[in-house]
Amino acid sequence: MPTIPYFDAIIIGAGAAGLFCAGQAGQRGLKVLLIDHAEKVAEKIRISGGGRCNFTNRDLDPAAPHKHFVGQNPQFCRSALSRYTPADFIELVQKHGIAFHEKHKGQLFADRSAEDIIAMLLAECAAGQVTHWQPCAVKNITFFASSAYPSSANSYQIDTDRSPVQARSLVIATGGLSIPKIGATDFGYRLAQQFNIPLVERRPGLVPLTFDGTGWAPYAQLSGLALPVQISTGAKKSRMAFDEDLLFTHRGLSGPAVLQISSYWQECTPLAINLAPTVDLPAALAQGKARSRKLIANELATLVPSRLADAWAQREADWQRPINEASDKALARLAEQLARWELTPTGTEGYKKAEVTLGGVDTKALSQQTMECKTQPGLYFIGEVVDVTGWLGGYNFQWAWASAAACAQALAVTPP
Repeated sequence: MPTIPYFDAIIIGAGAAGLFCAGQAGQRGLKVLLIDHAEKVAEKIRISGGGRCNFTNRDLDPAAPHKHFVGQNPQFCRSALSRYTPADFIELVQKHGIAFHEKHKGQLFADRSAEDIIAMLLAECAAGQVTHWQPCAVKNITFFASSAYPSSANSYQIDTDRSPVQARSLVIATGGLSIPKIGATDFGYRLAQQFNIPLVERRPGLVPLTFDGTGWAPYAQLSGLALPVQISTGAKKSRMAFDEDLLFTHRGLSGPAVLQISSYWQECTPLAINLAPTVDLPAALAQGKARSRKLIANELATLVPSRLADAWAQREADWQRPINEASDKALARLAEQLARWELTPTGTEGYKKAEVTLGGVDTKALSQQTMECKTQPGLYFIGEVVDVTGWLGGYNFQWAWASAAACAQALAVTPP
């Protein structure tokens, strides 16, 4: 019988977390095999940040990760994020001579291309002498609790379309369900179920929101319009709000404001949007009434984009007249509705447009120090497949780097 190749660790998934974990583990002296079913490596990195990869966020506060992350237990990510910080990844980027810049709110992007980040991760794997099989499909995974070959330790056998391989440790870095056209699958979740690892319900995150066609008709004409807003959802302690840009689409709302709030929005609950968060609307409209004879829509266009002003004035007959002829009540109602536009999405654009997947492998089943399953020795889950989802703006990549680093460190100290 031919000898089955044996590795210290096999990592399935050559995205951000998998590539980084492989390079880190290899450079710690481990014999590592990295496997991915897709034709191209790291497609999600390639398309991220408009092709420039928003690779981390300087504003991340590892002492309070719940500020930046969503999940059943956001505190879970505290350990990994505090041990591998944005400064650590920035140092690596600088070591590879990659120029980068900050856009706003701590978001860091490669100056030239996301390809530079991918090339860096591949170079790190090469430095760790990582064996890389891609494309390579995984057919079956078997766990041997005390395999006689190649040692008496626990081991995993992975049957692939190249050959069977064995390892003492198996790392799942297969990501979530978002953007299936670039290769996203439910592989990681199916594997978790195979080993009785609990899952948190999955749904699209950082995703545009959609509305009923008839109800949205008055606003569909605003498609392409962007403006800064404050957007919120939830009540009292569960309320979450963001100050970001909103984008109108033919089917609903998008832009950073909506992508952010989508991770907190619950089905059948309303959003509240302040369409002029920096303007004292009651005072501005009162001043307009005192000095102007323009139509309300024209006066309003000095406070919000003209297309929005025109569409908004069409909502009520009392707003389709010169501002000096409007009643104080009508203007107060206009100010109130612009400052608190309440609307309830009917759904999302789904995984085809979602940047991430909410939910995933239950963090209760994992060690926050090592990312190893508590009930399944030698099995690790890192990155997006875990129930840890960051805000828009580089936080999800930082989770990929940090969880991968924690896992690689643990792999290196695992007894042979």
